[in-house]
Amino acid sequence: MEEIRLQKYIADCGITSRRKAEELIKQGKIKVNGQIVYELGTKINPQKDMVLYQDKKIKEKEKNVYILLNKPIGYVTTVKDQFKRPSVLDLVKVKQRVVPVGRLDMYTSGALILTNDGDFVYQVTHPKHEIDKTYTVTIKGIVTEQDVELLKNGVKIEEYTTKPAKVKILKTDLEKNSSRLEIIIHEGKNRQIRKMCEAVGYPVLALHRSKISGIGVKDLPLGKWRFLSKQEVERILR
Repeated sequence: MEEIRLQKYIADCGITSRRKAEELIKQGKIKVNGQIVYELGTKINPQKDMVLYQDKKIKEKEKNVYILLNKPIGYVTTVKDQFKRPSVLDLVKVKQRVVPVGRLDMYTSGALILTNDGDFVYQVTHPKHEIDKTYTVTIKGIVTEQDVELLKNGVKIEEYTTKPAKVKILKTDLEKNSSRLEIIIHEGKNRQIRKMCEAVGYPVLALHRSKISGIGVKDLPLGKWRFLSKQEVERILR
C-alpha cells in the first residue's frame, strides 16, 4: 500500500477532519510507532505503521457498502433466526458486516437493500423520509375499482389506518379468478401489503417488491445481488 500523509489517514479513519488532524499533530497528540510526531509532512504506511491517538490505535474506517439483492422466497431477512431458516445473509457474501434495510417476509420476493451504514438504514426506514416502495401483488378474486380506491385512500389494518397509496390494476384473469396490482407505499408496517389487500377482501397469492425509490430488480435474477452506485444511493436518500 502507498504511503499517505498522516493527517489524511487520521481523517480517513473518521477521527476528525483533516484540518483538525493537523492541529492534533502540531500539538503532539499523535504517535506513530510509539513516537510523538510533530511534522505535518509525515507519511505513513497504514499496513505497517501503528498510529495512536490518546494512546489508542487508530483503525481505518470500514468502507460503507450498499447492496441490492433480489430476494427469493424462502429466505428470512433477520440477521439471526431462532429456527435456523435460510437468511438473506447466506446469499450476500462480503467482508463487511451488513444488515438488511427493513424487511421482507419469508414468502415475499424482490428488492432488498443491505448495508453497513447505520445512518442510511435510519433514513430509509424512518417513515418521515417517505421512501417509495413498489410492489407487484397477485390476489385472489377480481378486484373492483371501488376497492382500488379504498386501497388508495387508506384502509384500517388492526388499530392503524394506512397512508394513501398509489394503486393500479395490471391484469385480471377471470379464468383463474385472480388480479394483479401494482401498489406503491412509503410505509413499512409488518406485512402491510398483505394486510391491506386482506382488509378489502382479497387474499394475497404472490407478492414481489419490484423497486425501492425507483431502483428495480428487473434485470437481477432471483438470489443475485449487486452493489448500488453512488448515484443510486444519493437518489434513494433524496
